[in-house]
Amino acid sequence: MFVLLRALGLFVLTAVAEVVGCYLPYLWLREGKSPLLLLPAAASLAAFAWLLTLHPTGAARTYAAYGGVYIAVALAWLWGVEGERPSAWDLAGALVALAGMAIIVLAPRR
Repeated sequence: MFVLLRALGLFVLTAVAEVVGCYLPYLWLREGKSPLLLLPAAASLAAFAWLLTLHPTGAARTYAAYGGVYIAVALAWLWGVEGERPSAWDLAGALVALAGMAIIVLAPRR
């Protein structure tokens, strides 16, 4: 269980770094905000890449499992930052994705 919780926590931090790194340029390009937002966006994306290296398994497996957590974090961002409540379908999809992440992380390895 500790392995799953550790992986989940690290995935959440990784996903937040990616969402922030992508959201800030979005604000500049689509909302007319300051181009200075690109500086923290770049730092956030660098943190995202570094955080991915902290996972104990291979890169491809890490990316596959991470995808499930990213979906859930993106929907939380949609609600918490953008003010749009996720639909029941959004939440069901996130739960399926998180179940997939748990299967990947908890699978027996040689």
